[in-house]
Amino acid sequence: MQIPAPIQLDPAFENVWDELVWRGSVHVSTDADALRQALAGDPITYYCGFDPTAPSLHLGNLAQLIVMRRLQLAGHRPLALVGGSTGLIGDPKPTSERQLNERETVAEWVTYLGKQMLRFLSDEGENAVQLVNNLDWTAPMSTVDYLREIGKHFRVGTMLKKDAVAARMDSDDGISYAEFSYQVLQGLDFRELFLRYGCTMQLGGSDQWGNLTAGTELIRKAEGAHAHALGTPLITDADGKKFGKSEGNAIWLDAKLASPYAMYQFWLNQDDKIVIKLLKAFTFLPSAEIEELARAVEEEPFRRAAQKRLAFEVTSFVHGAETTQEAIDASSALFGSGDLEALSEDALRQAVESLEVVDASPTASIAELLRDTQLVTSLSEARRAFQQGAVSVNNVRIQDAEATIADHLLHGRYAVLRRGKKTLAAARLSE
Repeated sequence: MQIPAPIQLDPAFENVWDELVWRGSVHVSTDADALRQALAGDPITYYCGFDPTAPSLHLGNLAQLIVMRRLQLAGHRPLALVGGSTGLIGDPKPTSERQLNERETVAEWVTYLGKQMLRFLSDEGENAVQLVNNLDWTAPMSTVDYLREIGKHFRVGTMLKKDAVAARMDSDDGISYAEFSYQVLQGLDFRELFLRYGCTMQLGGSDQWGNLTAGTELIRKAEGAHAHALGTPLITDADGKKFGKSEGNAIWLDAKLASPYAMYQFWLNQDDKIVIKLLKAFTFLPSAEIEELARAVEEEPFRRAAQKRLAFEVTSFVHGAETTQEAIDASSALFGSGDLEALSEDALRQAVESLEVVDASPTASIAELLRDTQLVTSLSEARRAFQQGAVSVNNVRIQDAEATIADHLLHGRYAVLRRGKKTLAAARLSE
């Protein structure tokens, strides 16, 4: 079994800031020289916030968590904030108002997201991660105190210039006061963490830049102190389209929402144009090894060595190397170069779910299932495929056109159907 790269900083870089820049993890920041100097000195406390607007973290969150881990490896102290209060409001989208979730639902997600974050950040040592919930300081605050202590430092003109707010102001529906105030709440978070923990840096996606600087400005005005902000690039596909739940193409970090097999296939299918960028941002591979993979993309792109390494490294970081190896074995078996019967039921299920799947009764014929999965258009075409030796079930050629699925079930429930070499579908025994 492959062994993933150690979770450590690249010794080729003198400063963690230099490594973050090389990996493309810095899109925008406050004073870059001052931030580089701060990260080269004594440990600082930094934070990133994650709102519980869904039951799981996703790839965009993973990008932030990896930057947090790199900073932690450099000796700095992470605060992982889960937005128990901001999650009840929702960061304004440029297009439309968010639907508010029930308080009980948000509370459940707060707990689960906190557990997820601990999978990626170390909770050991002098700079162990600390989980914080912004509901702890917003819930006791009265409206009058909120307006007097926090609201007075914000200027409406500046708030209106924020990209998401400006986009919504120009729309037919406008923006609610609740979402308009989100940047004030996030600024309050940074100030509170500055006062409670000495936190002097916040990081987030570059689309959050207005919210990040709301915090640095509040600390400057209210406390007379300087704080840093770092905005990371948005994660996009080869066409520049953002990955995320708001785009409807999120890759979740919860195995129940996106299986390890699906995650592995996601990374494996990345375009040559962006695979090196993704290797830099999402893995702990050293720069020398990534540069070798970049040469492989140029000289032998058909081998897809960079994509395979990317898929293994990231899926291992999220789900573990053993589970990732099961996904690799399932992929190999599915496409004819491995043993489907040797797969665990869970690994087989994940692989099957990536195909066109139909429910079947035990008496269903394979010919009928070929038709139902649209591998053929009719039963007569199915019979011709049998005669041509073009039909396989579970990677075994089948010539009996009258055969039923009952004799070809893996784990008593699944069968992988193939017409020709590469056209696949699956049948699942009805419960």
